[in-house]
Amino acid sequence: MRGVGQASRPVFFKQRRSGQATIEFALLYTAAILPLTFMAIFVSEMLWVWHSVVDFTRVGANYAATHCWMGDGSNVTTYMTTHVPRMIDMDKFQTGQAGLQVSYFALDPATGQLSPFACPSGADCSANCIPDAVTVSVTSYQFTKGLSTFFKLPPVTIPPFATSMPMQSVGCDESGNCLP
Repeated sequence: MRGVGQASRPVFFKQRRSGQATIEFALLYTAAILPLTFMAIFVSEMLWVWHSVVDFTRVGANYAATHCWMGDGSNVTTYMTTHVPRMIDMDKFQTGQAGLQVSYFALDPATGQLSPFACPSGADCSANCIPDAVTVSVTSYQFTKGLSTFFKLPPVTIPPFATSMPMQSVGCDESGNCLP
């Protein structure tokens, strides 16, 4: 025969277990789920910026390959700073904090190697003096926005991105007027 104390005992243990489950969930949430959520958001931001910068160098190299070349690449850097894709850190590219570098190359017919291009006459953008290839790169970029500023994380240095393309046109029309 059961007594009154024995019948209420399993109910007491069941109530303690539901409180235990709540505490275990709170510990698991704060120690694992919440940090993993923030990590997933941070990695997503980084991948978004990574993809945007890769695409940004492709667009810049395409512009450089189809427009007049200038020894300092100022026309390409001006175009790139005014056509930055939407991303978290786009202000760094617009203000010049992230380095943009444009290099033109000539193909040596004897060795097949690329060497830095310079026009013998010293003039930029002419139909008589055309480089063979161009490389556009993003250098010295550090990711510092998004959750990294909220958690006061150190900046993440992104490796240099470079895109090379053969020159596709002189950048001049039929009458010899060059397009900047």
